[in-house]
Amino acid sequence: MYRHLEQQLRAAVRDFFQRTYGLDLPQIVINQAPNVEFGEYALSLAFELAKTLRKAPHKIAEEVVAGIGAVPGFAKFEVAGAGYINARLNRAELAAALAVTLAAGKDATAAPPSGKTLVEHTSINPNKAAHVGHLRNAILGDTFVRLLRFAGREVDVQNYIDNTGVQVADVVVGFLHIEGKCLAEIEVLTRAPRFDYYCWDLYAQVSRWYAEDKARLQMRGQVLHALEEGGNDTAAMAELISTAVLRRHLETMERLDIEYDFLPRESEILHLHFWDAAFAKLKEGKVLFFEEQGKNQGCWVMKRAGAEAAANEELTDEDQKVIVRSNGTVGYVGKDIAYHMWKFGLLGRDFGYRRFLVYPNSHQCWMSALTGETEHPHFGDVSEIYNVIDARQSDPQTTVIEALRGLGYQAQADHYTHFSYEMVALTPRCAAELGYELSEKDKQRAYIEVSGRKGFGVKADDLLDTLIANAKQEVDSRHPETPDEERAAVASQIAIGALRYFMLKVTKSSVIAFDFKEALAFEGETGPYVQYAVVRATNIFRKGGFDPDQFRAENIDWEKQLGGDADNDIWDLWLTAAKTSYIVDQCIATTEPAYLAKHAFQMAQKFSYFYHRHPILSETDEEKKALLLATTAVIRRELTRILAVMGITVPAVM
Repeated sequence: MYRHLEQQLRAAVRDFFQRTYGLDLPQIVINQAPNVEFGEYALSLAFELAKTLRKAPHKIAEEVVAGIGAVPGFAKFEVAGAGYINARLNRAELAAALAVTLAAGKDATAAPPSGKTLVEHTSINPNKAAHVGHLRNAILGDTFVRLLRFAGREVDVQNYIDNTGVQVADVVVGFLHIEGKCLAEIEVLTRAPRFDYYCWDLYAQVSRWYAEDKARLQMRGQVLHALEEGGNDTAAMAELISTAVLRRHLETMERLDIEYDFLPRESEILHLHFWDAAFAKLKEGKVLFFEEQGKNQGCWVMKRAGAEAAANEELTDEDQKVIVRSNGTVGYVGKDIAYHMWKFGLLGRDFGYRRFLVYPNSHQCWMSALTGETEHPHFGDVSEIYNVIDARQSDPQTTVIEALRGLGYQAQADHYTHFSYEMVALTPRCAAELGYELSEKDKQRAYIEVSGRKGFGVKADDLLDTLIANAKQEVDSRHPETPDEERAAVASQIAIGALRYFMLKVTKSSVIAFDFKEALAFEGETGPYVQYAVVRATNIFRKGGFDPDQFRAENIDWEKQLGGDADNDIWDLWLTAAKTSYIVDQCIATTEPAYLAKHAFQMAQKFSYFYHRHPILSETDEEKKALLLATTAVIRRELTRILAVMGITVPAVM
């Protein structure tokens, strides 16, 4: 609704300048007024057009206000300052509509594009336990999926499994050459709880083992060759290990209510010859060329994005991206190009599909296979792609996009988005709480970087367990009379809400320094603070004997209660609630979920002020009481809806 009114205002302004000055204004910026006392929207275009129209901004603003005419949903327009234009909504009209629209949980977002959207996220190497950095990827990706679905888009969620890469090879090396275990012994280990923890320690041990004798790295190469070739005991061992670790990853993510539709694996990309099909197309389209000299001699390379050779000169080695090495092996980026051609339906090949997992809600997760079931969902052939991958992968992502452009697939390249984010680290306090020994220098750092290869970091399940235990202590102290099972469920909701909010509130381009105390705080910009606003609103209805889900605003004179110069603080709360779909569209357009987290926090803050300012249940004016209850109901429902998009549920008590 907020977006619809903005669009109507923009159309009216555009029409005024067309008929008055003969100007076509394709871009009209509309801002929010700094305070609802001045109106709901503000325009500064009079300043931008002063030179073109050869008039003072104030004069232009006066002419707009005098000549724009009636605009549906707006009460009046005013000139402010040296030439700003403030637009005031018809509050009574909008409040009556909002009472129905928001109470029903309906508010249209921008029209979704046609076709299916693919979001790839998590994509953890299946060689060890997931850590805190992986959680940021998964939470960002899952929230973005929820944002897209809120906006009415059809979305496939994929989790790419690199089960033949270096990381898995290193764990296989560890089992073979350090522990001397055979396939049967490893199979027994995979059935033990948290097998991924075992692999975490072994992976770090292998890294130290390589460092002791660099010649041992040749064993990695031998294992990698066996994995790519397939059909041997080493490949069977890698399959067993990677599948067991993957199942643990999915269990970890399920604790956060994160699900997937399809798990494409690198082994199938290799053995179904996706790369061969892509390689032929890349050579035919002259995207790749064979280098006959220099450092990259014998390699198939492509031009790096933005690289240009001088007249009559070849590209330098630094301007070339090696796709196929001189020994004939294809690098990671080459396989990624083939994979993304499949995503867009450009490869002419497809996976086999097999059922892998059924979630408690009966949702089916599929996995790639060499041959599979006849009946299966249709994956791939999508209209747009969002890859949630950290900022360090920007170069490979750009290479894939440039390969698509080189093949002539401009539309697909334009709809390929690298959803980039920065790493997660630990505050020194958090690292110390987890038992890590820190030097004096480390204690003075802003954050401590994690490293899976070194075995330094926070395992995702350990983090969740610690958060839940800390939340349980708080819940136990506040609600000792509540049955233990219920207190445990509440603690889990609070802990997961705290973690998800903490990961989302920071813009994705910023490094996160995780801290238990900050994340679990009930005050400040945290998940529990927003959850508590909903619990508080629910308690108001419970004490008053009302059902908040069935409450409807009736017998309210909206003009008297909210129109004109009525209570601006209450109106501001309603207006904030009306902006959710507008914020969702902004999050999607910028791939930045932090805007929604900020929106939730601001609404919770405003509701807290409203709660302390107005004695809702003891209000003696029945019409005013109805307004206060209607406001509480709308905010409760809207915050619940926003939190659901963030993957956060609301506990019964806090």
